Amino acid sequence: MFGENASAAPAAWAAIQARTTALGFDMPSEANTGALLRLLAASKPGGRILELGTGTGLATAWLLAGLDDSASLVSVDVDAVVQDVAREHLKDERLRFVLADGLDYVREHAPGSFDMIFADAWPGKYEGLDETLALLKRGGVYVIDDMSPQPNWPEGHQANVDGLLARLEARADLVVTRLAWASGLVLAAVR
Repeated sequence: MFGENASAAPAAWAAIQARTTALGFDMPSEANTGALLRLLAASKPGGRILELGTGTGLATAWLLAGLDDSASLVSVDVDAVVQDVAREHLKDERLRFVLADGLDYVREHAPGSFDMIFADAWPGKYEGLDETLALLKRGGVYVIDDMSPQPNWPEGHQANVDGLLARLEARADLVVTRLAWASGLVLAAVR
């Protein structure tokens, strides 16, 4: 009963999932991650949400499903091939795709620009963490996944994860919670 949310997936999710598999893209977000992202997006009425790492748009579809009519989502990726899958299946005036390096995008924006950030790429997670967190407003939520060991991790990646978690938990301006959910999630809220 609990733990499986694929049956509640957004309409475009199944088609995106099929294209993701066909492309051999091995870094997709799970349905359970998406379900939590949808809930968090819904908790930010009129909010500005940033996704770093569109991928094929699996998580993007869930985020979009949680937005109210006055909210907006910017999804950034450096890989046009995978982002084009999302562009094809997710057409919505609340959503803007940006083809760019995530860290470059982060550095172009003022502190306090976003209500929520889902960092699903190296930039914003392992690189440029402080700059990314500065983009959140007070009460803003930062979400990362793939914190539990994954089959596609390169050798030695656990040290990166451990270092990231230590940095997040050392910050007095954040309330951090680790979740044994999906691929291992971490949520942080700005005090």
